[in-house]
Formats: sequence, structure tokens, C-alpha cells
Amino acid sequence: MFIRKDNTLKWNWILWGAILTLLLVVCGAMGLDKWLYTLIHRGDCNVWTISSGFWCSTFITLGNIFSPKHWIYSLVLCVIAFFVYKAIKNENDFRYAFVKIKNSYVFYVFCSVALALVTTGIFKVLIGRSRPLLFDALGIRLFEPLSFDYAFNSMPSGHSAANFAGLVMLGMLFPRIKWATWTLAIIIGFSRVYVGAHWPMDVVVGAFIGMVCADVVKSWLKKINHK
Repeated sequence: MFIRKDNTLKWNWILWGAILTLLLVVCGAMGLDKWLYTLIHRGDCNVWTISSGFWCSTFITLGNIFSPKHWIYSLVLCVIAFFVYKAIKNENDFRYAFVKIKNSYVFYVFCSVALALVTTGIFKVLIGRSRPLLFDALGIRLFEPLSFDYAFNSMPSGHSAANFAGLVMLGMLFPRIKWATWTLAIIIGFSRVYVGAHWPMDVVVGAFIGMVCADVVKSWLKKINHK
């Protein structure tokens, strides 16, 4: 989205995207978030209780499968397996394996997701936005900057950032399935609001971070690997 065919970044697009995202966050804080959350979230569905509803169960399961930790665990295993396979195949030449891993698709996805999660982790602590669970239970919305408390680490959505980073990267690497990867990322983002885990603007910010990280990583690795 923010990258050209020659793998250079569209920095002006990224800037305008950041401005638009910031404006949406401001609108969200002024009431848009509350209205959209009430519209999307199903009152008896959240990630902390068991619901028999089909969509609730489906979205909770989807969130569990595509959780940030599952992204990282699976990608780390894939990177290690690919590295070992290449080294053994080339008579234990680990330098050769290192060169190959840098050019592998799995490394592109791993770096994209890792960068997105580090970025969201920093912003979560700096912003300190309360999760919807406090609104559902007490009807309040708060900000506690520099808090490491889970209840105040709502913005940005880690699920949205990880999935947009990973799935957008996959869409760039395999253009024929781009429609499917983008659709899945959007569904997962929507599900985080439906199950009461995040405010809508948490998802928007997470999605923006994920997209930018995917483009930055692809541009950076392409530049390094072609030197």
C-alpha cells in the first residue's frame, strides 16, 4: 500500500496515512469509538467468558489461532528449520544458509511481524488506553500513560498489527492471494471489537502500523539483499 513496484517507499502516503489515522483517533476519543464499539460489540461476547454463539465462538477462535504469540512462535520455528535445512544441504555451510535465510519469504514475514509487535508494544505503554472491559463493567474510559497493566494496554491492537504485518506481507509476496490475505486481516481486526478486546480505533492504529511495517521491511530487505 505504501510501497512502489521498485520497492521504494511512498513516504508522502505514509505521512498522510499517519495524519488520517491520528484524526480518526481524535474522533474516536471524542465519541466515535464509543458509538462504533456499541454498534459492533455483542454484549454477551468477550474473550474472558465462554459463549455458545456461533459468531462469538468463531471470532474468539480466530483470535486465538492468529494471536501475536502464535505468529512469532510459528515464524521462529520456520526460520530456524529453513536455516538448518539450507546449512545441511550445503555441507554445513552456515554462511550460505545465512545468505539464503535473508532472501527467504519466511524471513520477510518474520521481520514484518516482529517489527510491528515491538512498535505496538512501545505505543501501548506510552498511550496507556483502557480496554473496553472497564467500559463494559464500569462505564468508564481512561488513559494511564506509561502503564504496563494489561487493562491499560489497549491501543494499538497487537492482533491487528501482527496480522496486517504478516498477511499484507504475504499478499505482496504472493499477489494472487492478496485479496484473501487482506480480507482475513480485516476480519480479524473486526473480530477484536466484536469480542470486546479492543476499541475500533485501536484496530485502525494497529492495522496502520502493521501495513507500514510490512512495507518498510520489504523495502529494507530488498535493498540489503540486492547489494
